[in-house]
Amino acid sequence: MKIALIYNKDIHGVINTFGMQNKEFYNEATVKKVAQSLEKAGHNVAILDGNKQIIERLENFMPKVVDGEQMGMVFNMAYGIQGESRYTHIPSMLEMLGIPYVGSSPSGHALALDKVLTKVIWKNNNLPTPDFWVFNTPEEDLSVVKFPVIVKPKMESVSFGLKVVYNEEDLRESVNFIVKEFQQQALAEQFIRGREFCVGILGNEPVETFPILEIDLNNDPDAIQTVTDKKEAPKRKICPADLPKEVTNEMVRQSIEAFKALQLRDFARVDIRMDENNNIYLLEINSMASMGETGSYPTAAKVAGYDFPKLVNKMLDVAAVRYFSNSLMSELPGEKHKKLSFNSRLRSFLRSRQQNSEKLLEKLVNIDSHVRNIEGVNKCTNIIKEELTQLGFTNEIFPQFEVGNMMYLSNSFDEKLDYLLLLPVDDFLTMPKHESYQETEHHLYGTGVWENKGGIVACISALQALRFSKLIRKTKVGILLITDSSISGKFSKNIIREKANNAKEVLSMHGGGAEGTVITSRSGSASFSYDIKLIDASAAENVTTVSQFFFKTIASIVDLSKNNPENVIAPYQSEFKSNIFKVQAYGSSKISVRFNSMEEFQQAETKIKKLVAIPRSKNRMFQTQFEGGVMRPPMVDSTLNNDLFDRVKSIANSIDARVLPEHRWSSADICNIDQHIPKIDGLGPIGGFDKQKSEYILRHSLIERALLIALLIGKK
Repeated sequence: MKIALIYNKDIHGVINTFGMQNKEFYNEATVKKVAQSLEKAGHNVAILDGNKQIIERLENFMPKVVDGEQMGMVFNMAYGIQGESRYTHIPSMLEMLGIPYVGSSPSGHALALDKVLTKVIWKNNNLPTPDFWVFNTPEEDLSVVKFPVIVKPKMESVSFGLKVVYNEEDLRESVNFIVKEFQQQALAEQFIRGREFCVGILGNEPVETFPILEIDLNNDPDAIQTVTDKKEAPKRKICPADLPKEVTNEMVRQSIEAFKALQLRDFARVDIRMDENNNIYLLEINSMASMGETGSYPTAAKVAGYDFPKLVNKMLDVAAVRYFSNSLMSELPGEKHKKLSFNSRLRSFLRSRQQNSEKLLEKLVNIDSHVRNIEGVNKCTNIIKEELTQLGFTNEIFPQFEVGNMMYLSNSFDEKLDYLLLLPVDDFLTMPKHESYQETEHHLYGTGVWENKGGIVACISALQALRFSKLIRKTKVGILLITDSSISGKFSKNIIREKANNAKEVLSMHGGGAEGTVITSRSGSASFSYDIKLIDASAAENVTTVSQFFFKTIASIVDLSKNNPENVIAPYQSEFKSNIFKVQAYGSSKISVRFNSMEEFQQAETKIKKLVAIPRSKNRMFQTQFEGGVMRPPMVDSTLNNDLFDRVKSIANSIDARVLPEHRWSSADICNIDQHIPKIDGLGPIGGFDKQKSEYILRHSLIERALLIALLIGKK
């Protein structure tokens, strides 16, 4: 299942900074450990920042539940950025978007975060909680307060602002601090001298409780645990707590009732004080119990038999059962099968090396590899060669003088291959237009990052994962580095055909489409140049005649593809220059043709030639020149390609990755391969061009596509 793990990192990702600011954040190491725990169970996990871009990020990652796709879920660790009831912000958004998630509803979080409402509801349900008073300003009448009291913000957690006071003067000072520091009401609660406990809750129907955990106060009944204690010197935790059985049973009963009274879901932690006479008092309930590994909730869970990965996946499971009425826990390796699945091992390896992969991508993208920049292209191919040499690949160089050198690498001395991988290196943008590598939390940008270089890095990462799994030698792989892709494979065509004829299947690493597509067919390409020149300068009106013929011809050529879904014909670089006084006229146009079958192209070519032909009545007035032809044939949709796609889709389903077939209206090197060889393109990372025409890939898809490639070519 696809799992989006949402937490808060960028607190500036808002339109305006306004109102109460969040002071509660997860350590990134904890977030990554939760993600790794989910991945161990075979889930496809993306870590997302819960700021104003979260909807776009979820759209890019989550399945759309079409074509039988499994719905994804959110593992919510986002405490919110600002404002009141901040715990509710992400759940409310997820409710609106229609995405199921782990944890309580917005209303449950709102009640639990508001300590005053919580206590009112508990009292109405006959649950014991200390007496309390609420203050808006330090100038209010405090005479009704029975000291000592513990003062805290009305809507904070993690013990922020906590202080025990014994007189009116200190109380006014504490109220003043809380109102100014936290911009909210101050809650003064009767202080219960005694011992402190936590009860961890997991599940819905039935509700499970962990063994009761006691915070060790060193036998000091007046001690409390502050936020500083939790961060810098956490107090020792005793679990299970040493309590009489009847007290334990009552504490558990009250905790479950407290959980249900607020209509909370999935998990929570109840904080309790017990006085010296064993009277129980419910203090508060945390609807987003901390997952910090040394915290009370995971500590008690471990005593209950849940190690950290098992706890995380059980939390996901109880939410999944609530939504879908079926369990996911079968996907988590049990006690007798602690070895991770093959897919999970590869995914964990790839995630652990993600930073290295992105550094390699940055290095390649920042090299100007324009097709005519031989130095830049060769620099790229040498970097790729170094990476593959470390994996046991040997190389063969095909020297070129107009473009960079082609290179063929293989991990086998046998000419016959299981897979030939095509890696285009060059691009068509000259240095002034080259865009350097840039990254955001969820996108990677730069020239070639989607068209070719993202696919190169995904391919290298996949091969590294197979070496890690000791499977790389079980598959005969050939890799062809192509340096003239942007000029239609002018020099590489024959090399590609030769190597492809020795391969069972061919894979190409251009970028996948924004909807998660891979390419099962491509259009062929043809290019023509059309020139016209006036030769009879005896009359000025001849300029008009030539002009009319040129523009009418171009318009007629464009009309050939009208209402024809199999051809796209488009003139470009058209110009016409004339001078009536000197009786001069000259026109020129390039004509691009995209076609899906050679028969369609031949018909279109015949019609174009008829249109540009000079009528007999005008053959002494002007002359024309028309030349060009097929640059690449089409990659035709075939049963062989579709069978290969079905295997890719099956693998994608096993790792919860979305894969759809695409016909792409552009030609590529793979078009030069004979139809009898199964082939597929677009296995590189998902991306495209944004509204500013900047090339990008989705960051998480670099790992996802590397895993897909590894599982496709690896033989287990």
